[in-house]
Amino acid sequence: MSAYDQLQKKLKTNPRTWLVTGVAGFIGSNLLEALLRMNQRVVGLDNFATGKKRNLAEVKALVSPAQWRRFRFREGDIADSAACRKACAGVDYVLHQAALGSVPLSMKDPLGSHRSNVTGCLNMLLAARDAKVKRFVYASSSAIYGDDPGLPKVEAKVGRPLSPYAATKAIDETYATAFALAYGLPSIGLRYFNVFGCRQDPDGAYAAVIPKWTASLLKRETVYINGDGETSRDFCFVANVVQANLLAATTRNADAVNQAYNVALGQRTTLNELFYLLQGTLRRQGAALPDQKPVYRDFRPGDVRHSLADIRKARRLLGYAPTHTIRQGLDLAMGWYRQNVV
Repeated sequence: MSAYDQLQKKLKTNPRTWLVTGVAGFIGSNLLEALLRMNQRVVGLDNFATGKKRNLAEVKALVSPAQWRRFRFREGDIADSAACRKACAGVDYVLHQAALGSVPLSMKDPLGSHRSNVTGCLNMLLAARDAKVKRFVYASSSAIYGDDPGLPKVEAKVGRPLSPYAATKAIDETYATAFALAYGLPSIGLRYFNVFGCRQDPDGAYAAVIPKWTASLLKRETVYINGDGETSRDFCFVANVVQANLLAATTRNADAVNQAYNVALGQRTTLNELFYLLQGTLRRQGAALPDQKPVYRDFRPGDVRHSLADIRKARRLLGYAPTHTIRQGLDLAMGWYRQNVV
């Protein structure tokens, strides 16, 4: 039995109280669903800047009425310290997901990115410290590796940030370390690589590549690739991310705390490969798609060229073991994409 299987069994018989910030977002709503299915008590905080009320409605429809009654929602902004303090009251674990998670948006509006990602994280750290939570788990990013050319990415070696977004995540990690040393607040940072799955927003100029391209394919629209298509990413299905959060929050391994971890699959896929993988998955599931090739355009400023995670540290210290490959994840998510992106 895996470490995660053991944890799920334990949580179902020994419920805890969790705070999920950004609960109406993509990752936040998946965390909410998983926790409620384990009969946990969940407090959710969101200001709906990027989160969607329909995500919460979807989770409500997927869990039992008794499980849904274990959820308490607070509408609020993490840039508001009072809202953070109220949300943290009586909480065992914080899963801090709220952020403006877009490199292009941070290039356009670095002040907005800083307000959400740095000021918001600092407010949450203060609130968690004062509430004496057991563990503060927060979303970092693979963007933190910046211009470091080495592959795969290992946690101990980061480069210079290539975007304001990357800079905000580096600052978050610095603050978490400072709070551990200055106040004894135990925390773990999770450096997400390209996460995908159900409830990922396909709309807008800053939509993630998988739902955006899927929507374009289904609508018979042009799929644009920035650069030559040989840019590569480590795509990680959201179920793997949920696992990493829960393991990080509850680990009893003292050596695992107050560190940052890569959360990914540990495999690299180029954008060219991704295009044909999406096309093939849609056709295999019954979508009648015309023959289509992508259109290439200029590289996007702030983007890193290649991304591949070394996940051995998370395996060793947290017991993290990804359960879904990119193909398995797409097979599971594609039904949701087909219903929601067109």
